[in-house]
Amino acid sequence: MEEQSTEKKNNRILGIESSCDETAAAVLENGTQVLSSIVASQADLHAKYGGVFPEIASREHIKTIYAVVDQALKDAHLSIQELDAIAVTRGPGLAGSLVVGMNMAKGLSLASGIPLIGINHLEGHLYSAWIPQESPDYHEPQFPVVALIVSGGHSSLILMHDHLTYTQLGRTLDDAAGEAFDKVARLLNLPYPGGPSIQKAAENGNGQAFQFPRAWLEGTWDFSFSGLKTAVLRALEELHANGRPVLVENLAASFQAAVVDVLFNKTMNAARQFHAGSVLIAGGVSANRALRNVFLDQKEFPIHIPPLHFCTDNAVMIATAGYYRFTHGFKDDLSMDVLPNWPLVSISSI
Repeated sequence: MEEQSTEKKNNRILGIESSCDETAAAVLENGTQVLSSIVASQADLHAKYGGVFPEIASREHIKTIYAVVDQALKDAHLSIQELDAIAVTRGPGLAGSLVVGMNMAKGLSLASGIPLIGINHLEGHLYSAWIPQESPDYHEPQFPVVALIVSGGHSSLILMHDHLTYTQLGRTLDDAAGEAFDKVARLLNLPYPGGPSIQKAAENGNGQAFQFPRAWLEGTWDFSFSGLKTAVLRALEELHANGRPVLVENLAASFQAAVVDVLFNKTMNAARQFHAGSVLIAGGVSANRALRNVFLDQKEFPIHIPPLHFCTDNAVMIATAGYYRFTHGFKDDLSMDVLPNWPLVSISSI
């Protein structure tokens, strides 16, 4: 629901994030100062499964959510009553995980009367580029922004016309980029999560050793990485069948090169077509060194990529998105429910 602007000084927003396997809370003041940021990761717990186990994830959120929120408030030296709003991830994500964060936020709102704001997780990733940074060279992205969101569950190209205003240009038709990294890592017997494992293996590999396919999907801004994953599997099978050595580092480097090639070129082409003022790369896969370097090395557009610790899921990005929604007059009520499948472009109509 949209109301008149409530912008004022020292807006203090508590952000809560629990969409997957990180339990996170953070406090942001006036959109310019991060007062606290706590993240409890479950990565080690899920590593033995080769991916996130939803039931285990939700149980761990239940175990840790109170302590994480409590620590975020303590680090910020604030009580609940000193907050102006509570921003919580509403979706998309794992239903059981989302419910834990949502119920925590609702409980705090009910007890304190503090307004509640439901945040789209992908919008949070976009606003990771607006998280205050200590670098003196930092400048906010300039609109229009062409944004590439790449994570374990999402690969999307978004045109951001202004704050809180989006058009989806393209999306993944099958595997998201991060999902492809995880699946290929399993094929190569590399540990979970796949992104860091493949990046490490690729450092000593030849990215031209295997000419893996690029799914350009001409005429669209969509992505597809399922065929690339299958190509890696076929290459492995052929090496084994012919008794040739399996050089994991070459397979990893060639796979990574194919993913980066598609992500970079489709994003740059979109930036040219839509006359972007800035290009934004966000989501867990934006931590990949090869992807970061290829964007940062080009001089055609200003590039905005969050610091590594804000690429993966965190609550500062949720608080930042919450700050912009709150100061534009948006708030929700206790009837709000989680939306495990919540398209970014639909949020203005909710």
